Amino acid sequence: MSIEDLARAGTSIWLDDLSRAKISGSDAHSLPSRIAHSGVVGVTTNPSIFAAAIAGADEYAQDISRLKDMSVEECVQRLTTDDVRSACDLFRDIFRNSKGVDGRVSIEVDPRLANDTEGTIAAGKELWKIIDRPNLMIKVPATIEGLPAITALLASGISVNVTLIFSVKRYGAVIDAYMAGIEAASNPSHVHSVASFFVSRIDSAVDALLKSDASEAAIKLLGKAAIANAHLAYQLFEEKFASPRWLVQAERGAYKQRPLWASTGVKDPTYDDTRYVVELVAPDTVNTMPQNTLDALIDHGIVRGDTITANYAQAVEVFKSLSELNISINAVTTALEIDGVKKFAQAWEELLATVAKAQNQ
Repeated sequence: MSIEDLARAGTSIWLDDLSRAKISGSDAHSLPSRIAHSGVVGVTTNPSIFAAAIAGADEYAQDISRLKDMSVEECVQRLTTDDVRSACDLFRDIFRNSKGVDGRVSIEVDPRLANDTEGTIAAGKELWKIIDRPNLMIKVPATIEGLPAITALLASGISVNVTLIFSVKRYGAVIDAYMAGIEAASNPSHVHSVASFFVSRIDSAVDALLKSDASEAAIKLLGKAAIANAHLAYQLFEEKFASPRWLVQAERGAYKQRPLWASTGVKDPTYDDTRYVVELVAPDTVNTMPQNTLDALIDHGIVRGDTITANYAQAVEVFKSLSELNISINAVTTALEIDGVKKFAQAWEELLATVAKAQNQ
């Protein structure tokens, strides 16, 4: 079975989806069923997921009505943190049996704080205190301002999911921020982190540039940039976590910050719908996938073991060829980070507006 093969190869399946209906449901798509039968050992959320979950969902109406006297921000915080706390409880056994590696649930700080270091630190600490579960991870965007917040939260004993990573260069800075936090932590064995490296959005952006070129050389590169980018990120992961700096922390009981492949749902319907899973398999990785990608993996995914470490030279060639076509991966990833922060902030504003409307009904 592909999900068992994936676990044996060292990749954990996390679900990139959460709602109250999935937490308490009993059908095949409910979270308890996914945990029991689909190999799911963690969950990630983001502002877009919460906005979609709460908008028009009857199961939130009673709580929203009961919380009418709260500000809309307080109400949204209550709804989202209650859901995440309940999800954390569902993963309690996995968390314990994996010694804290899996069984994790992530919640993002207010995305409007992406460029506010101190605000992010304060918000992360507040969410950690409110949810009060050891298997929680606080999501912090990998903006320049987010990097010192990552270090500060880890140093204070808070586990962190670093999100919105698009470039290998920024990923290196994220690993450095993680190591700095671990070095300052009083007990590093109690602190865990993943680095969420976004995948499909890279292909969407680069493919658009290649199609506008339309040359034979450009067409040959369609659909290759995202996987190559992720492969080179994993190469950096291997190098950084074999360094003397890291080995000192490993002796203190610290855990590696695992790469987490995010945005793994295929956006181009001409591509195989499991490609961002089966082509990104290697030890010490996580793949957080939407429901339809997980279903596709279970139905027809073919896991071939490690599909990353033998492909570093090929990945370098992909970026060399893109450069020869005057496509700058740095320009692409910079634009994607800006756009990612903007879209999450917009989703949060939409969520606030939805809840405010419901409070006034």
